Amino acid sequence: MTAAASPVPALDRIRVGSAPDSWGVWFPDDEQQVPWQRFLDEVAEAGYSWIELGPYGYLPTDPARLTEETSRRGLTVSAGTVFTSLHRGPDVWDATWAHVSQVAELTQAMNAKHLVVIPSFWRDDKTAEIIEPRELTAEQWRHLSTGMERLGREVRERYGLEIVVHPHADTHIDTEENVARFLDATDSGLVGLCLDTGHYAYCGGDSVKLIETYGERIGYLHLKQVDPEILADVVKNGVPFGPAVQRGVMCEPPNGVPELAPVLAAAQKLDVDLFAIVEQDMYPCPPDQPFPIAERTRRFLRSCGA
Repeated sequence: MTAAASPVPALDRIRVGSAPDSWGVWFPDDEQQVPWQRFLDEVAEAGYSWIELGPYGYLPTDPARLTEETSRRGLTVSAGTVFTSLHRGPDVWDATWAHVSQVAELTQAMNAKHLVVIPSFWRDDKTAEIIEPRELTAEQWRHLSTGMERLGREVRERYGLEIVVHPHADTHIDTEENVARFLDATDSGLVGLCLDTGHYAYCGGDSVKLIETYGERIGYLHLKQVDPEILADVVKNGVPFGPAVQRGVMCEPPNGVPELAPVLAAAQKLDVDLFAIVEQDMYPCPPDQPFPIAERTRRFLRSCGA
């Protein structure tokens, strides 16, 4: 007689969604990407009810049209995404705000509450060109922290949104050391963190440890895994992020690291409502590749209790 399997604890504080990224979408318009109508159709059919806007301009930017397109598919927007280079100092604020306010306005109109903030790359994710030094100076760290606090304050006051900063490969907020330095330098009341489990593992970080150490800063999750064998070669040979993605460094769960069940369990213990948005970087990819992966990933996350 075999013992009954223990039931998987329900992760009732975790709201699972997906994003255009999981359909190979990195740019507002690119001939290698699927049309936005197909993304919306397939993300709903795969079993997700929450989505992100993705790169501004990929989905319709007219709130009325986007509301109609999402609602008739049973989809709701969880966040918008912006790109920033605030470490460059006050001179970039006006250009940054022009971009941020555009995305924030649409995000607010879709009744979402979060703005995912991605720092600028030190090497180009498409061409692999080195854009600037990999390490920031002390002055640039000050610009970054004070700029993000200002951004958090302005976005909240003007649009009622919370910013969550996204540590990302090939940016200056990447490793455990740099993420901790950034969090320690910024006001927890103004700047939250979007923990992307794949990018953090890509840069050598431990997601469960981060949640347990800086739990009050975790405002949002991106669920992603990396292939450890491909990652080892990427690290050994200094492969830029874009080409690494083309090699398949970001892989389908549960085939990579980190294990997502312990990450989700640690997030559940925070006892706050969190979005957990599935992202599997696959730019570029064949148009028929994303949907079956999305379906399998949704089934896998259900098996984890999400």
